[in-house]
Amino acid sequence: MLIFDSVRYTAPDGETDIIKDLSLEVKDGEILVVTGPNGGGKSTLARLAMGIIKPTAGKITLDGMDITELDITERAKLGVGYAFQAPPRFKGLTVKRLLALAAGDEISDSECCKYLSRVGLCAADYLDRALDATLSGGELKRIEVASLLIRSLKVAIYDEPEAGIDIWSFNMLVNAFSTMGKEKSGSLMIISHQERLIQTADRIAIVAEGKLKDIGTKNEIMPKLSEIFCRECIKTRN
Repeated sequence: MLIFDSVRYTAPDGETDIIKDLSLEVKDGEILVVTGPNGGGKSTLARLAMGIIKPTAGKITLDGMDITELDITERAKLGVGYAFQAPPRFKGLTVKRLLALAAGDEISDSECCKYLSRVGLCAADYLDRALDATLSGGELKRIEVASLLIRSLKVAIYDEPEAGIDIWSFNMLVNAFSTMGKEKSGSLMIISHQERLIQTADRIAIVAEGKLKDIGTKNEIMPKLSEIFCRECIKTRN
């Protein structure tokens, strides 16, 4: 279980509080979708979870262990993974090599195929491809998801996985997340505005103005979303 305990994050200017005393749990085996208006602090929360940035105050724990001061590498070793909005490109690094690095050992073509097929890619077409400009944004995003799947993570964090991808890639991501949710093999924390991704959630958390505004099951939160989004947008305009 990943727990944010009264976490605060102040911007480097020392004045702007982006996350304000926020407490939140990502339960074992659940899909938690974090949604809310733009600029509300959702992606900052994801970066805090991965250790890309560290909180100004409060505590973050993983399975009871305080990881607040641990860096990205240390958290990755403990089973936390992160998928970027725009996955990086690596000239000369092949898809197969990336998956082997993610797995921590050499892996067979058939093993690669198992994970690539889960995100709708044919291994024969991709294993020897380089992670460079020849791949589309949607292809890169799906390969990144496959690299997280192969790691059997405790907590996988996806920051707006729908960003910049084609409809086919998006459909495959929705299917992959739905399958992961059924397997309950690890926790997923997904930052998203997209209704179909929100629908994959076990629970939905609404974050706005750096605060947790509401949290609950789909049935509890979905009817409230439009009202909350409208209310927060009015605040922003005023």
